[in-house]
Amino acid sequence: MLDRAQERGMMLSEEASQQVSQSELHAMAYTDPLTGLGNRHRMRDKMRRLVAERAEDPAPFAICIANLDGFKPINDLFGMTAGDEILCQVAHRLKACIPDGATVTRHGGDEFAFVFPLVFERTGAEKIGQMIRDVLSAPYDLGDRNVRLSASFGFAIYPFAGEDFEELLKSAETALYRSKRRGRGQITVYSVQIAQEMKRATQLEQALRNAIINDAVDVHFQPIVALKTGMPVGFEALARWNDPDLGFVSPAIFVPLAEERGFIDALSETLLRKATEAAHSWPRELFLSFNLSSAQLMDPGTASNIVSILNRTGFDPQRLDLEITETAMMTSAETAQRILLELRDMGIRISLDDFGTGQSSLGRLRDFTFDKVKIDRAFVARITTDRASEHIIKAIIAMCDGLGLQVVAEGIEHLEEAEILKRFGCALGQGYYFGKPVDAAATLEFLNERYYDQTG
Repeated sequence: MLDRAQERGMMLSEEASQQVSQSELHAMAYTDPLTGLGNRHRMRDKMRRLVAERAEDPAPFAICIANLDGFKPINDLFGMTAGDEILCQVAHRLKACIPDGATVTRHGGDEFAFVFPLVFERTGAEKIGQMIRDVLSAPYDLGDRNVRLSASFGFAIYPFAGEDFEELLKSAETALYRSKRRGRGQITVYSVQIAQEMKRATQLEQALRNAIINDAVDVHFQPIVALKTGMPVGFEALARWNDPDLGFVSPAIFVPLAEERGFIDALSETLLRKATEAAHSWPRELFLSFNLSSAQLMDPGTASNIVSILNRTGFDPQRLDLEITETAMMTSAETAQRILLELRDMGIRISLDDFGTGQSSLGRLRDFTFDKVKIDRAFVARITTDRASEHIIKAIIAMCDGLGLQVVAEGIEHLEEAEILKRFGCALGQGYYFGKPVDAAATLEFLNERYYDQTG
């Protein structure tokens, strides 16, 4: 039998074991299992302790959320294991670079969060954001390859941006969202003005969603002509939205908004349906040019969605040109390549839009198969006054001729520009000189005046 001392020792051992177990469970609940950083719960507790400590004299401090730009294509191209390895490398860099007293946690997915007790105002937040951004921008080692990433940041400063955890976190998320809207590697510190801007964007989003549901987003068409004859050979479809309350909203605003908020597919499918329905009544030799978004070039279902629309409207795939930008392709080149091959196999032609403005246009021409190249209007607008633009356009036309690609010059607004381009051997042109974008009914009138009368 056990004596009292042994029994007491066993009881103490069991109590210690339970305490260790509870301590371990507590640590697990507050730790991200992949990176070893704290998680959202730890960040919340850290912030609440800071607020309590400063209750009598609420000195400011900052929180931040950082999101890795372009992380999803890493998983798509190299697999989840490579993605996890990069997240661990990011965590290691963040732990090493944050100042004493600061806390870094993994917020979830490819987001990380920070508490900076000694950052009191916007300038300090921006400075530390720039430092962390630089640290994260160095190459990541995946064994046989290196990859680069950027990061976007949203800061919120207590108590101006919120007095409790949820409110402050929401302000940081609002600032981060604005950073993501502005592009890669941006830093935003929350302010009332930014909150109002984001509120307007949300109102605009809801109005656009309703417009798509109610079929209220329209399509206009701009002629693409043969420069030798001035005769239209096709039309580019362009989105137009005139809201009863908001008035005319530029596509430069609402198309990126649809991409950011994740409903560009619904918008694009509506526009393609309307465009092909209208183009069905044109002469069969005229083509329809339509823009694909970067989101669609990352969606494996894009080709089948387009074919489904063409089947419903009865539009010949061989009359369809799809325009893509180099920037859109670079987001996920391998997925884009597969989608474009599927589309070309169906007889759809592919045009490279805004040529000359990307980072590696010649590489894109080598790696992808295109039917047309559209010279960006930035070069065309200066062709009469800038010798560099003139030589660039000559070189593009000569190169495309050697590659068997058609060339379309965009943004032609004057006869002199059209004449120079024609002399250089450019076959096709587009711009206000030949016609502004107009709706389907006005396009038919244009064809009656400029096409049927001359073709008989």
